[in-house]
Amino acid sequence: MLLDPGTGPVRAATYLPSTPDNVLWGRLPCAADAPVLTVDPGTEVTVDTLSHEGLLEDQGRDPRGFFGAHGLIDVLTDAVALAASDHPHDPVVDGPHVVTGPIAVRGARPGDVLAITVLEALPRVPYGVISNRHGRGALPGEMPEGGVDVVSVVARLDPTGTRAVMPRAAGSDRTVAFPLAPFPGILGVAVAGDERPHSVPPGAHGGNLDINLLQAGATLYLPVQVPDALVYVGDPHFAQGDGEVALTALEASLRVTVRLDLLPGAQALAELGPLTGPLVRTSEHLVPTGLDVDLDEALRACVRAALDLLQARFGMDRAHALAYLSAATDFDVSQVVDRVTGVHARIRLADFDEPGAGQVTGA
Repeated sequence: MLLDPGTGPVRAATYLPSTPDNVLWGRLPCAADAPVLTVDPGTEVTVDTLSHEGLLEDQGRDPRGFFGAHGLIDVLTDAVALAASDHPHDPVVDGPHVVTGPIAVRGARPGDVLAITVLEALPRVPYGVISNRHGRGALPGEMPEGGVDVVSVVARLDPTGTRAVMPRAAGSDRTVAFPLAPFPGILGVAVAGDERPHSVPPGAHGGNLDINLLQAGATLYLPVQVPDALVYVGDPHFAQGDGEVALTALEASLRVTVRLDLLPGAQALAELGPLTGPLVRTSEHLVPTGLDVDLDEALRACVRAALDLLQARFGMDRAHALAYLSAATDFDVSQVVDRVTGVHARIRLADFDEPGAGQVTGA
């Protein structure tokens, strides 16, 4: 079943479709961008997102033709409309991602922290694409093999809609299937100034974090950079392994419902510490992050962010906090393919007997 704009289940009373007028392609919002929607803090918004796979110029900018060549005739109308429009997108200088927004959150100001809680992530299509292209990914110059510039693997959902089935490789009789775990790879706030950032590298604004823990029930905390925050959602994934080594995960369009809460600066400082970049909370973990073009430096930044968080939230001195992190916390590679690499740590809430551990509400 396709979830075309305005069809099928829409969880929130406020709905934002991914029509060409409501999206940016290859760039992220900045302070100079006008919002396509304005809401009060605490509002739930259902946002349609579009995968870039099947829309890109090296795929013909023709999703009907691209997916038709794989035997798929059901294609989202908004994907067709964007590809056929004169929406600006230059693959030489722009990123690939389509982002929906920006959404203004009334009253948000620099110094505050915006909390974006993912409430639901529904597949809009029964298939997705995993790509390796242009010598990128974790093995540039080595993969793709044989001088091929782009490899696109199209996986279909099984009859239960809970697993993706990859096509069999030539000469193989084995089927590979894996569970869906949908989440938006891009969640963010606008940056200051009048220049839209490239959509690929993540940063303090969030953006292309590709942290697969941001599934339904998780919250992303971001320091607000411009008045009204200007939130956006994109890069929808059906599933992704930590690292995202091929260049993309299982990319496919989602209908994502988020709640947009606002933490005033003083409250955020007391509860989260001096937050300078993205922080995730799930029902089980606090997840500080580190971002840098150098993966070693990204790890070090993540350790420092974790120390700041443990000191502010639980009153730990840094020596004991570092000892705890070494003994009890996993540091995972979020992704290594987005120019700026990412590391995230999983600090167990249960280790601190924190009230509300197991729930995701506010901070």
